[in-house]
Amino acid sequence: MSESGLYGFLVEFKTLEALIEGARQVREKGYKKIDSYSPFPSEELGDAIGHNSNPLAAFVFCGGLTGLISGFSMQYIACVLHYPWRVGGKPLNSWPAFIPISYECMILGAALTAVFGMFIMNGLPMPYHPVFNIQQFEKASKDGFFLSIEAKDRLFVRQDTKAFLQGLNPVAVYEVPL
Repeated sequence: MSESGLYGFLVEFKTLEALIEGARQVREKGYKKIDSYSPFPSEELGDAIGHNSNPLAAFVFCGGLTGLISGFSMQYIACVLHYPWRVGGKPLNSWPAFIPISYECMILGAALTAVFGMFIMNGLPMPYHPVFNIQQFEKASKDGFFLSIEAKDRLFVRQDTKAFLQGLNPVAVYEVPL
């Protein structure tokens, strides 16, 4: 149930431990559209909000495998099909000679997949986000710990959600406009 003109709520906590505990309680309550903001990374925080699975590693593996197959295929087609010259009595498909180029294509494919996958999965570039409307959010890069719940969440009801969040003993609860 979405509230018109409202992105959601932003909750400020005093410490990382309070943020992790608040995130666990929010997650246990059943909210799914949540995010956390901290001046430094925390693996526990990622687990608490349910962001513990990352498909980027599988994408990078597939990108590397695609690069490997492409590099080998490119050389095979050139040396065996298009220009079949037998040099020094070697077979046309002399695959050991294809390894360095195939390896480099694998590294290139994996690296490009990692960079572009990271940008896509993080939603970058993002010059604007509704939480930037809250003045206190500037502390998120220095010494602030924040948790947000989006109004798009199926459990979101403005008054009930706000009362629940205030029960987590935060520093403050802010309404985030769109």
